[in-house]
Amino acid sequence: MKVLYVAAFAALIGFTATCQAEDKKVTPLTGTMKDIDGKDYDLSKLKGKVVLFVNVASECGLTPQYKGLQELYEKYEKDGFVIVGVPANEFGAQEPGTDSEIKKFCTGKYKVTFPMLSKVVVKGKGITPLYKTLIEATPDKDGKVKDVSWNFEKFLVGKDGKVAARFSPRTEPKADDLNKAIKAELEKK
Repeated sequence: MKVLYVAAFAALIGFTATCQAEDKKVTPLTGTMKDIDGKDYDLSKLKGKVVLFVNVASECGLTPQYKGLQELYEKYEKDGFVIVGVPANEFGAQEPGTDSEIKKFCTGKYKVTFPMLSKVVVKGKGITPLYKTLIEATPDKDGKVKDVSWNFEKFLVGKDGKVAARFSPRTEPKADDLNKAIKAELEKK
């Protein structure tokens, strides 16, 4: 009888440890980063929302997407949608400015009101954990993990905190497939 109790207790401990490990699983909405003003930005506050992470740049041919991103944010914000702009300088050095210069550019030229993070690395050595998690969650059809390809690549995260979709840099904010994916995630319980 003692052996049965010991086995049951051991199984319970193993189950509890597994549950705790799953609770601590790293998702795109885990951890804290700095926002564009240098303040802590707790990604967990986005849980329960649909989030579009976009690595942005001020001197790119795709920079006019800021206008469409702002319109997209305004269109779905009331439904629980958030865009998070993530400045990065890995692609053609097209985001050379400081955080304050980036903020001035985005708010001045494109009237951006969605959250913006501090400039980080989204590809290669020193990649921020957020982007490491995003790319690992979106392997290609052959199961290969692909780096971010250029400025304005988009990662859609559902209310459950899991990456729901990844869109190429050339996918415009008004694109049907992007909007359908956002609506589908917003409709989920």
